Amino acid sequence: MRIAVLISGGGRTLANFLRVQEEGQLPGGIELVVSNREGIPGNEIARRAGVPLVVVPSRGLSDEAFAERVYAALDAYRIDLVLLAGFLRRLPVRPDYRWRIMNIHPSLLPLFGGRGMYGERVHRAVLASGMKVSGCTVHFVTDELDRGPIILQACVPVEEDDTPETLAARVFAEECRLYPEAVRLYAAGRLVVEGERVRILPAAREASKGDEP
Repeated sequence: MRIAVLISGGGRTLANFLRVQEEGQLPGGIELVVSNREGIPGNEIARRAGVPLVVVPSRGLSDEAFAERVYAALDAYRIDLVLLAGFLRRLPVRPDYRWRIMNIHPSLLPLFGGRGMYGERVHRAVLASGMKVSGCTVHFVTDELDRGPIILQACVPVEEDDTPETLAARVFAEECRLYPEAVRLYAAGRLVVEGERVRILPAAREASKGDEP
């Protein structure tokens, strides 16, 4: 499976995927990184890892013009699965990429999602709300921001003395575990979209001597 990772900033999620790939726990390989900004740390992470990097500056481009350039890069590298990793520009979903683009969001969607809700802003909003739990969500991307079918979620406690930084660290630790797991489920053909929901099929049973015929 040929994977592309799309970034806009520090590249921590990209770095995590590269680590998981190096450990042999990523089905397929990261064949392309697409960035919408010059001079960001994530670009250097891609370069140091020897992963092809395409920078498509998004400033001043319409969603449609920007998407056309991004999809041209994805097509050129024959990408099977696209992973948004702190990607802060809207990417309209081309029909042939439907259910082939994932995103991770640092809250339990549909709570604390939508335009302007990213990074520290999410964690500040969670703390201000008085929520006792937070977490992260992996979902398929649709044209409605942060509203695509949910694949996996993980919860973390909100501690009484949390700051946005301490909560963010706890959530990110779960993101590092959850996002690769979603990719593995996708590669195994275990994700089925039914309406607004994702059904996770059971793992195929391996034949053993004790199995019934």
